[in-house]
Amino acid sequence: MAINRYRLRSLAKKHRGAKRTQRLLENVDELIGAILLGNNFVNILASSIATIIAIHLWGEGSVIYASVLLTFVILIFAETTPKTFAAKFPEKVAIPSSLVISLVIKIFKPFVWLVSLFSKSILKILGVSNNDQDTHVSSEELKMVVDDAKRVISSKYQKMLKNIIDLENVRVEDIMIPRNELISVDINKQDELLEYLKRVQHTRLLIYKDTPDNITGVLHMRNVVNLYANEEFSIDNVIDKIREPYFVPEGTSLSDQLEHFQKQKRRLGLVVNEYGEVRGMIVLEDILEEIVGQFTSNQSENIEEIIKQDDGSYLIDPRVSIRELNDALDTDFSPDRAKTLNGLILDELQMIPTRDISLKVDSIMIEILQISGNAIKLVKVTKLDPSE
Repeated sequence: MAINRYRLRSLAKKHRGAKRTQRLLENVDELIGAILLGNNFVNILASSIATIIAIHLWGEGSVIYASVLLTFVILIFAETTPKTFAAKFPEKVAIPSSLVISLVIKIFKPFVWLVSLFSKSILKILGVSNNDQDTHVSSEELKMVVDDAKRVISSKYQKMLKNIIDLENVRVEDIMIPRNELISVDINKQDELLEYLKRVQHTRLLIYKDTPDNITGVLHMRNVVNLYANEEFSIDNVIDKIREPYFVPEGTSLSDQLEHFQKQKRRLGLVVNEYGEVRGMIVLEDILEEIVGQFTSNQSENIEEIIKQDDGSYLIDPRVSIRELNDALDTDFSPDRAKTLNGLILDELQMIPTRDISLKVDSIMIEILQISGNAIKLVKVTKLDPSE
């Protein structure tokens, strides 16, 4: 029972004894029945023999002494010592003993089946079903398996594997670029479009018609550069290069979205809510960075979002996501409460804040340093002592 099932599955491919052990573990009721049958038979037989010998040598009053002595012998030599050894070295014990147990099952098949039947019937009366056992491995258990593989997997790849496991629990809205940070231009204003093309610093430009909420396409700057290189640049050719937008519903997990990007041959999607309103943009590179860590470099990433000060406090861009905040400050704010630090502040205040406001949120103290219009630009965050 203590043997590593995953290692056993690997050994079974080339070791006949391991394959036999794996077959035994597929029917645990039968296996336990055979083991206990042999175990109890030997213990009861030993007790009977010890009683007969004690009576023959020292009379009937010696039965109690024989029982005490035999209990000690069985505990040391038949229970504690061998089972402790087997628990520490399960493969050394399980694979060779599987041959003996298989023979016992074959020889006493009817009796083992009968014992197993009675046991199942009693368990059923008690409300225990064979289907009650959950054989599925949870994401937390998978991460524990990865942690236990330190000897064969470097810490760098361990972190990547755990990030892959976490993709199922992270939603596109957790890492998307918010709508207010997206650059878009009206396709009806062609002069304005040309001006944007001269100075835009992003690789993709959103195109809308009439209103910013009516996104009609995405223009990749690489296609515009190709038009320049081929001396084919014109507003009509630029418009021809606009690609229809690809929409992603809120709540989609990163693991599912990664698969969707692969199937749709896309690298970018617009996240929409249940009403069809664009909430932000999800990019393939951002999902990959959730796995391997940051590997791209652009102008916006040159600005640090979280800067630790000498006094232990942090200067933070409030647009930082709650997930990044939790990682940097070792906090445990729920992404369901707010997606960004800015959202957390607004949720706590229930109003647009002004400067020189400080507030305590769970284990941190937040001081608002800069505000522009109705948007918070910079805050100072200090972790509080748990005793405070």
